[in-house]
Amino acid sequence: MHSGMTRRHFLDHMAGAAAFGAASFALGRTVEAAASQLSRDHKSCILLWMSGGPPTIDIWDMKPGVATGGPLRPIRTTGDVEITERLPLVAEQMKHLSVIRSMSTREADHTRGAYYLRTGYVPNPNVVHPSYGSVIAHEMEPKIAGLEIPPFVSIGGPSEGPGFLGMAYAPLQVDQSGRVRDVQALVEKERMDERLALLAEIEGRFAKERRGPAAGEHAKVLERTVSLMRSDQMKAFDVASEPTKSRERYGDSGFGRSCLLARRLVESGVPFVEVDFGGWDLHDDCFTRLDQKLPELDRGMSALVSDLEERGLLDQTVIVWMGEFGRTPRINGDAGRDHYARAWSAVVGGGGLQGGLGIGETSADGSTVESKPHSAEDLMATVCQAMGLSLQTNFTSTNGRPMKIAGGGAPISELFA
Repeated sequence: MHSGMTRRHFLDHMAGAAAFGAASFALGRTVEAAASQLSRDHKSCILLWMSGGPPTIDIWDMKPGVATGGPLRPIRTTGDVEITERLPLVAEQMKHLSVIRSMSTREADHTRGAYYLRTGYVPNPNVVHPSYGSVIAHEMEPKIAGLEIPPFVSIGGPSEGPGFLGMAYAPLQVDQSGRVRDVQALVEKERMDERLALLAEIEGRFAKERRGPAAGEHAKVLERTVSLMRSDQMKAFDVASEPTKSRERYGDSGFGRSCLLARRLVESGVPFVEVDFGGWDLHDDCFTRLDQKLPELDRGMSALVSDLEERGLLDQTVIVWMGEFGRTPRINGDAGRDHYARAWSAVVGGGGLQGGLGIGETSADGSTVESKPHSAEDLMATVCQAMGLSLQTNFTSTNGRPMKIAGGGAPISELFA
């Protein structure tokens, strides 16, 4: 873990100072105009994270008629690809999305694979690398001066952390209904002002005692937390305030609510949102469980893409769908599929990327990539380029080593016009 202050530590510190409670003060003004301006000034990214490793051979790269193919059948879409019959609503949106069927990565362990796919770096005991969200938050910071919500929000799961970039770029974790963890209104504004004044005095002592990066991070997190406490932009987290018709469109499910919240956040100017949709570790009873999970994915993902497009936000929002790896072409004795990183699929769209494409191909049984393979680094480089970030950017880790953005990957050229 990063040696600086954790978000949990910060909240504990606030509580210890004066039974900290963050009040969402009603300031009696709306923020739609400001949010609209913020979202126009930069691009955002929504990562739909399928934790557990989904069987992409049953979803995006179907193999009908072969022993490894399973019982699901492909359907045509609005793009030049076929996908599973269990995603009919997503099929209507495929003109906006492209499937990278040539993902070939090197980590088939959940923890290591999640780290690699979210950072573009293989785990290394000597350095903790920043995640997609932290890199994008760091690089977008100069463009989002008016944003009071943290620039990296993780919905429903913890994500990877900020690594050597520091805790100022850690994700704000919220649940699937937009509730911010460890934050509740306990005191009125006047009492809060008194407590913050006391905390400022404590912070001054801390800065004198702890010179260097830790003190700076501490102060930056405090500043952002106070802004968040008092910001009317916190209304973006109130999914329940959406019209009933809009909530129904996304579906009454955790994933549906998370996708709706992601749209609200990028509309408010947040540059990176991760949505965690877990439960894909399908070692047994794979197809029965897919019958349960895919309709939820279908409704939430299709609503997100179409809603962004209708609001004029899709060209400014990169969408990424992936897990930490795929699953074996071989169906095991428990009617499941096991971990498989050698050949699998990811999906991208929006942000000016070309939609409707099937990029790369796998063998007839889905066991190997037959075209140019693409790595986690390539996928992250593609997202960074789509967002206008320079791939020449270098960071310096805590041990003094230079680190290339996106692990030095190469963007997938077919996705750019």
